[in-house]
Amino acid sequence: MSLILWLIVGGIVGWLASMIMKTDGQQGILLNVVVGIVGAFIGGWLISPLVGVGTINSGFSIGSVVVSLIGAVILLAIVNLFRRGRVR
Repeated sequence: MSLILWLIVGGIVGWLASMIMKTDGQQGILLNVVVGIVGAFIGGWLISPLVGVGTINSGFSIGSVVVSLIGAVILLAIVNLFRRGRVR
């Protein structure tokens, strides 16, 4: 069940992050899911201990989704930085 939750939340978080970073037209559903899952990993590893919010693995909450979204936005900013030489 956690795999299905990862895919669903990863897709939503990846889509929201791509809308925030204005890269939605460049990536499809699969890349949105990948960005969301990797972003959730980055957010859970870096941001979650700083703010004291649990990750998606420890339980589904608004705080864990926000941490995952911040991680996904950071991931897209890093990708844009390497791809274009600037953060959008």
